[in-house]
This record gives sequence, structure tokens and C-alpha cells, in this order.
Amino acid sequence: MAMLETADGPLWYDVIDLTPPWAAAPATVLFHHGVGTDHRIWARWWPVLAHHFRLAVFDLRGHGRSDVPPPGYAWSMAGLARDALAVADAAGADKVHLIGESLGGALAYFLAVHHPERLHSIVACTAPHRGAAVDWLGEWRAFVEANGMCAWSERMMERRFAPGALDDATWQWFHRTQAACAAHVVLDLGDMLAAVDLSAELGRVATPCLMIAGDSSPFLPPPVLADTHARVPGAEMRLFNRARHGVVLSHGREAAEVARDFLARVDRSR
Repeated sequence: MAMLETADGPLWYDVIDLTPPWAAAPATVLFHHGVGTDHRIWARWWPVLAHHFRLAVFDLRGHGRSDVPPPGYAWSMAGLARDALAVADAAGADKVHLIGESLGGALAYFLAVHHPERLHSIVACTAPHRGAAVDWLGEWRAFVEANGMCAWSERMMERRFAPGALDDATWQWFHRTQAACAAHVVLDLGDMLAAVDLSAELGRVATPCLMIAGDSSPFLPPPVLADTHARVPGAEMRLFNRARHGVVLSHGREAAEVARDFLARVDRSR
């Protein structure tokens, strides 16, 4: 575990390397979580992938143990890309398999367009390519200002997870983590994401791409996912039944197994 110093403040990151000593130059997987959580959302993925790949995890700026920017910080996809690539550099990886969820998945598309030379592949989980299509996103600011972060988190939990999708301990952990986020970070990132539109750029994605999503996400219903899938040349897609936006946690092991097989195929073709 370490702190990566950047011009905009430190980022917390870690590299997990449990690959066997005889493995020849295992590829690195970089995980990028979305708004309102931290690197631990991927905990169920690590046992599935750790013996095949080096794993680089970090807390998105403003989350977890990373620096919390002040209100008015100039969030941008380009800035998030700089942070992700700085973590890849610190992990000693010229190229990575990038696995991102929600905002992190949108960033995977952005990197595949603007920095394809740094990627082996992308796994975009419940990832919007056009923020304006994300249901309820435009109402976050008014809702939080009127009701507070705890109420916002409770409303988000309904959208992230179907009833019974998580055991009580996991549900409570996620709710606490989400509610504890700095309101200005969540709202400013939400405003930034709402303005993102990668529609005209997705056709330029040449990086191997796997899309993972739930079939019941209120944020990204199947027609929106189908539109994204149609725009990314050669993209594969796996939908999980009766899963909502938090599929990377509620179906973590199953999703990780799908991703592992995809990454292995990409590595064999390199």
C-alpha cells in the first residue's frame, strides 16, 4: 500500500501480486471504481483473478483514502484518465487490462479512445457512454441538498441492488461507505458525468472490450446498454439476470469469472 503524489493531491493505491514465480511477465489488471464507493467493491473479484494477473487497485480521487479535493475542483474525464494512468505507472505497467464500474467504466471507454496504447483490453461494467441517459443522475444535487447523504445513499441502494441481492453485512458496509462520501465530491462528479457524451467516439474503440451489466439497472436499462454495445466495434456483452447497477458486488465472483476468461483470451491473442 502506498500514496501516489500527484499535482492535484495524493492517491491511495496498492498492488496485489500473488502470481506464481514461474509465470512469465503476468499482465496487470487495473481496477477503477465509480462514484460513492472505494476499491473494496472489487473484493470478490480478487480471489478469481489474483493467481493469473497482477492486480492494481486504488481509491478514486475524493474517495476512500485518497485526497478529497475542495469544492469547485475541476473534474474532467481527462483528469480522471491522468490519475488512472499515473497509478498504472506507479504499478510498473506500461499497458493494463482496465476493469471499471459505472464512472470507471465510462472512463474505460474514454481511455480506449484517447490512450489505446496503454491498454490490453477494457471491461466496462454498468458503464454509461452518455451521462444524460443515466436515470436520476440529474436530480442528485437537489435531492442531497434537501435530504442529505444518508437519504441519498438509501435511495441509491434501491437502484444498485435488488432485494436480497446482498447479505445484511455487505449491504450495511456499502451503505455506510456511500453515505460517508463528501457530498460536494459526489455531486460535482455527478454533474461532470451528466455532461459526458462519448456517442461520437465509441466507433473509434479498437481495444478488445467486454461489457458487463445487470438486466434490471434503473440507471442503464437494456435499450441503453444495447445502444452502447452497438456503438463499440466487436464488443462482447454479458448480462446478469435480476441484477441492478451494483452487479460488480452482488455478482462479484460470477462477473470476475466471465472477465477472467475474456482477459485470458485477449492475452493468448497478443
